[in-house]
Amino acid sequence: MKTRVAIIGSGPSGLLLGHLLRAAGIDCVIVERRTRDYVLSRIRAGVLETCATDLMTRLSIDARMNAEGLVEEGFNLATDTGIIRIDIARLTGRHVMVYGQTELTRDLMDAAPERGLEIIFEAGDVALHDVDSDHPGVTYAKNGVTHRIDADFIAGCDGFYGPSREAIPAAVSREFKHEYPFGWLGILADVPPCHDELIYANTDRGFALASMRSTTRSRYYIQVPLTERLEDWPEDRLWDELSRRFDPISQHGVKRGPALEMSIAPLRSYVFETMRHGRLFLAGDSAHIVPPTGAKGLNLAASDVTYLSDALIAHYMRGDDSALDGYQQRALARIWKAERFSWYLTKLMHRFPGEGAFEHRMQIAELEYVAQSEAMQTAIAENYVGLPL
Repeated sequence: MKTRVAIIGSGPSGLLLGHLLRAAGIDCVIVERRTRDYVLSRIRAGVLETCATDLMTRLSIDARMNAEGLVEEGFNLATDTGIIRIDIARLTGRHVMVYGQTELTRDLMDAAPERGLEIIFEAGDVALHDVDSDHPGVTYAKNGVTHRIDADFIAGCDGFYGPSREAIPAAVSREFKHEYPFGWLGILADVPPCHDELIYANTDRGFALASMRSTTRSRYYIQVPLTERLEDWPEDRLWDELSRRFDPISQHGVKRGPALEMSIAPLRSYVFETMRHGRLFLAGDSAHIVPPTGAKGLNLAASDVTYLSDALIAHYMRGDDSALDGYQQRALARIWKAERFSWYLTKLMHRFPGEGAFEHRMQIAELEYVAQSEAMQTAIAENYVGLPL
């Protein structure tokens, strides 16, 4: 098979890139090692910046998002004693939208056939070849047969554990990483949210997040040590803990229901600065990971894809390679700012092992300053709603 752009991975970054290229008349194909159902079963983020919603509108795949998504004009930082509301609409003139990443992925997959976007699911043993040459290729196995795709370019949109980043030699790669000493225990349930907007809480019992996917589906998290196991947390224990943390400060109180999903996710900050090697370009989680504090993961993927699609379109439509040559620098400038904001919120709202009363007092002093300073609230709001592309 021959195509212009071979895309590895059918998560949001790969799907968005594929749709943007097909809308410009550029041939491409997506290779995905998992099944469609597996990809759609993954529970991920649910807060979309304008850069993500604008892409869906640009592609005319926004009808369900606009009908079912929740427009959020603010969010909240909280302590045991109260809530600080960050009024992002007033401070920035913009908003975010609550719409689950799974739903966005489903919309993009459903629209693929009519847009001529081919997705090859269950592609095993995916390998990248000759990425530093003018004739890169991708091989994969399916139904006992090895297939090859010859392409002009390869886009690695296959996440943190995919093969694309591994295809870049260590001698030319540059990475930065930070592991946090705790994880997030999450529960998804069909119950109404305890508050009309998201709450990030720094309590004496530790960090907690109250969020939602809709007016009838809630997503909660609490900070737990990395040594905790999911079997240590029966549903009733987690609901009890959430009630202790949110009932005193939320509008509606925590409502209980059967878990649709429970998991423990470690937190890390990671940037792989070598986002281009020859004809291979990385986008999304294959190049960077942020803590979920601040909801930047999917939105960074959307900005990467915006830059990369525009660059590829300029190459094919105008013979202009300046944007391809500048892709890495342009993407990293926004990535590091998002990493900084996620790191800041994580440091502000979590209790770190080994830190004591002094460090907690510093957190409280910072939160009190945020509560009293419109300038600080504006800076937080600008970062939360998304910095300009």
